[in-house]
Amino acid sequence: MRRDSGHVSHLLEINLAMLFISTSGALGRYVDLPVPITIGIRALLAFALLWIYCRWKGLSFYIEIKDRLHIFLTGVLMGLHWIFYFYSLRLSNVAIGMLSLFTYPILTSFLEPLILKVKLQRVHLLLGLLVLFGIYFLVPDFDLENDYSIAVLLGMLSAFFYALRNILLKTKVNNYNGSVLMTYQAAIIGILLLPALYRADFELVLGQWKGLAALALLTTAIGHTLFLRSFQHFSITTASIISSIQPVYGILIGALFLSEIPSWTTIFGGILILGSVIIESVRSYKK
Repeated sequence: MRRDSGHVSHLLEINLAMLFISTSGALGRYVDLPVPITIGIRALLAFALLWIYCRWKGLSFYIEIKDRLHIFLTGVLMGLHWIFYFYSLRLSNVAIGMLSLFTYPILTSFLEPLILKVKLQRVHLLLGLLVLFGIYFLVPDFDLENDYSIAVLLGMLSAFFYALRNILLKTKVNNYNGSVLMTYQAAIIGILLLPALYRADFELVLGQWKGLAALALLTTAIGHTLFLRSFQHFSITTASIISSIQPVYGILIGALFLSEIPSWTTIFGGILILGSVIIESVRSYKK
C-alpha cells in the first residue's frame, strides 16, 4: 500500500509540475516585451524567489568543483530552450509553440541511451511516435514561407536544448536539491542576459509586471523545481513522456485566458498525446 501511495504521489507531483509549467505558453504570448528581456527578467525574478526559499529551508548552495562546469552548461542550455521557445510562441500561438516543443520526448528517447549509457527501450520510441502523430494533427501545412513553419522549427530547436539539459541534470539531481539547481540555472540565465536588460524600457517593463511575476513564480520557481524533483523517481525518458500532457494543459489555459479555441484536429491530437501519457504512467508503475 505504501508503494502504491508513493507512486501515485510522484505521478501527481509531476502532473502538478506540468500544470504550472504549461502556463508558459499563455504567459509567453501575454507578455509584450522583446524575448531576451522577458527571459532575463523572468530568470532574475525566479532567482530571487528561489534564493529566498532555499535560505528559508536552510538548503546548502555548495556545488563541488567537479560539478560546477556541468551545472553552468545546463543553465546555458535552459536559457537557449526558453529563448527559442518564446520566439516560437511569438510567431504562432500556444498550441503550435507548445506542441512543437514536445518533440523533446522523442529526442530524449534517442539522446538518453547515448549520453547516460542506458538501454534503448523500443516502447519509448513507439510512445514517442504516438506523441509525434498527435502533434501532426496540430501543426499546419509545413511551408518555410510562413511564420508557423518557422515557429515549428524554433520549437524543435528549443526541444533539443531542453532534452539535453534534462539528461545532463539527471546525473546531478540525487546529489543536489532541485530548488538549489534551479536557483543556479536562473542566476546563470539572468546574468548572461544582463546586456539585453540595459536596453529595456523601464516603464514598459513595469506595465508587464503581472505576467513577468507569474512566469517567475508559477512557471519557473514552482513548476520547474517540481519537475526536477521528479527526476529522482522516473527516468528522463519516462518523465519526458509523462510530461507530454503539458500541451493539453497549455492549450486549455490558452483557450481560457487568450480565447485561442482549439479545432477538432487539435483536440484529436491532444487525445493521442494524453494516451501516451496514460500508457507510460501505467507502464512505469508496473515496472
